[in-house]
Amino acid sequence: MTRTIFFYGLFMDVKLLQDMGFDPEVVGPAELQDYRIRIGNKATLVADAGFCSYGIVMRLPEDQAAALYAAPGVADYVPEEVDVVLLTTCDVLKAWCYNLPPDKVGGGFNAEYAEKLSRLLLDLGFPSGYAREVLSD
Repeated sequence: MTRTIFFYGLFMDVKLLQDMGFDPEVVGPAELQDYRIRIGNKATLVADAGFCSYGIVMRLPEDQAAALYAAPGVADYVPEEVDVVLLTTCDVLKAWCYNLPPDKVGGGFNAEYAEKLSRLLLDLGFPSGYAREVLSD
C-alpha cells in the first residue's frame, strides 16, 4: 500500500529521498490553495486564504512514509489530508501534507534552508515569485 504525499520542502528532491533509502514514485508538480509557506528551522504550511503553495506529489510505500516522518527533525510533523491540483493535468488529487502543529512552528528564520529551498523550487520550474517568497522572513 502506498501513501500519496504533497511535498513542499527539501523532500521535493527525489534524489535526496533516494539517497536516504526511500523509493518515491513521482506523480507531478502541484499547487495547494489557501496555504502559505512558512520557514522556521524547516518549512511548514499554514492555512491562509488567498495564498497558494507549490510542491511535488509523490507516492511512497506506507512503511517508508512512516519511517521518513519518524526521523529526527521531522518527527513533529503531522499528516493532514488536502486536495491539490496537478499542474500538468489540472486534476484534483487527495494527498497527505505533513505540517507542524501551530504550537511547534516557533520563531526564527533558517536562511540557509530557505536559500536551498528557493534554488530547488527554481530547478523544478516553479514560479520565480514563489521562490522569492520563500526567501522573505
